[in-house]
Amino acid sequence: MADTPSSMPGRLVDGVASGLGAAAIWGGMYVVSRVVLDVVPPVTLVLVRLVLGTATLAVVARAISAAMPARRDLPALAVLGLVGMCISLIAQFAGTHLAGAANGSLITSATPAFMLLFAWPILGTRPSLRQVASLILATGGVLVVTFGDSDSVASGGGTPFTGNLLLLVAAITWALYSVLGGRASARHGSLVTTAFATGTGAIFCLPLAAWELSTAAIGEVGWGTAVGIAYLGVVSTAGAFYLWNRSIDRLGAAVPGLLFFAQPVVGGLLGATLLSEHLGAAFFTGGTLVAIAVVLGLRDS
Repeated sequence: MADTPSSMPGRLVDGVASGLGAAAIWGGMYVVSRVVLDVVPPVTLVLVRLVLGTATLAVVARAISAAMPARRDLPALAVLGLVGMCISLIAQFAGTHLAGAANGSLITSATPAFMLLFAWPILGTRPSLRQVASLILATGGVLVVTFGDSDSVASGGGTPFTGNLLLLVAAITWALYSVLGGRASARHGSLVTTAFATGTGAIFCLPLAAWELSTAAIGEVGWGTAVGIAYLGVVSTAGAFYLWNRSIDRLGAAVPGLLFFAQPVVGGLLGATLLSEHLGAAFFTGGTLVAIAVVLGLRDS
């Protein structure tokens, strides 16, 4: 059923609130994951996060008797799990472990610019010259952070350059997931789409986690670590992924990108205050370029 004029303001408020909520949750997620990754290896943490998120979403879907997708739709949902929940999250966690929470939240904030790129061939949304310029500018901002911070050391003695490259992979693959996920949400609903994406993502991560645990051990899991894992699985996976898909469903593939920039603000501030991460000139220069790019690209939306 098409939206009536009276329903459009409601969809706008819903979409903005959902996108802003997801971005803020993910900003805090980078700080939580940076601490938990000192105890749990990256791929294993992704698997645990996805299992918890899937279980939470499955309970909700069953409680509301959500309609399940047809068998012919499962391959497309599996692609979401592989790209967004397996490849992107592993790159995100590994990159955050090496480069720090602040860089993790900033570099992945370039996602909206890459979303504009993928929306053209997938959704038929041709970018304007201004949006192309925003993509170039955002890429430049990410490269400033990636190469400008290569000589620094994140809290915990990480390797920022390698971590920054992994975070760039995370941003690109999450952009692809967001465009594909928005299209799937319009067909199946945000809840079912997110549940199947996290579930198939967990399946793809399972053999990788098994291999990882053959070479790396899980440390002592105290109460703080357990709470952090619960936050990552329930709040930042089940909750934030649902909100993000809902925002794209309500606003389209481009507009939520403006809200996404709440992520590096929250992540950078928390990383600096709670983890004593140093925010150098490259971070602020690159962050400014990405912010300008996001605003510039969305002016035509």
